[in-house]
Amino acid sequence: MFLAIDIGNTHTVLGVYKKDKLLANWRVTSSLQRTEDELGTQVLMFLSHAGLKETAIDHVGISSVVPNLTDISAAMAKKYFRVDPIIISAALPLGIQIRYENPNAVGADRLCNAVAGFAKYGGPLIIIDFGTATTYDVVGANGDYLGGVIAAGIETSAADLHRRAAKLPKIELHLPGAVIGTDTVSSMQSGILYGAIDGMEGMVARLQKSLTASEKKAAIVVATGGFSSFIARYSAVIQHQEPNLVLDGVRLICERLQTKKPSR
Repeated sequence: MFLAIDIGNTHTVLGVYKKDKLLANWRVTSSLQRTEDELGTQVLMFLSHAGLKETAIDHVGISSVVPNLTDISAAMAKKYFRVDPIIISAALPLGIQIRYENPNAVGADRLCNAVAGFAKYGGPLIIIDFGTATTYDVVGANGDYLGGVIAAGIETSAADLHRRAAKLPKIELHLPGAVIGTDTVSSMQSGILYGAIDGMEGMVARLQKSLTASEKKAAIVVATGGFSSFIARYSAVIQHQEPNLVLDGVRLICERLQTKKPSR
């Protein structure tokens, strides 16, 4: 079995695969204070609760945008599963061309999204990841990673508004009953959430227009990340929702590397 780890700025998601089937997955906070032993103990507990044996894990892959947590997770994999984990980066043979000025500047999660999205749907693609940041990754018809857009995430926007404005409270993120707010909380909810939906749809329209000049057809729009299910309920622009796209990408990239290794 294969353990895939997706380390984001806010959350870390872990998933266990048997071949291409995701058997179980878990989401925890991305804490810099967590040690390799704390993480290892937590993973073992998750596996036990899911009825999975730790000895069955023979490969580990890590996608990370937090370097310090990359090191902790890699040390955990070596100590608790006795494997050298594969760390996803642009330096690996991903099976796609990265059309970025500096390929190493592309986050590992965005590369995983591109690889998994193209494997599932072909191209062209627009992949929207609703996380700490909202990222838009554009994949060409031939699978090339063409680049993308980075914007503030929904929770990030809400937290920053509360932090910077003395009279604006911290709010729960759900849509109010009407677009026109009749109090401070509903006004903020409307502005943040309807603004995020409209902003996403506007950005997708711009990207589609840029793509059709070269690709000759509209891109498939795929959403992933923590807020993807929420946004997908209120926007017809999103055609597919893939909550585990990064984990799928980690698995696919690591499988590709395993098949390229010479037999002993």
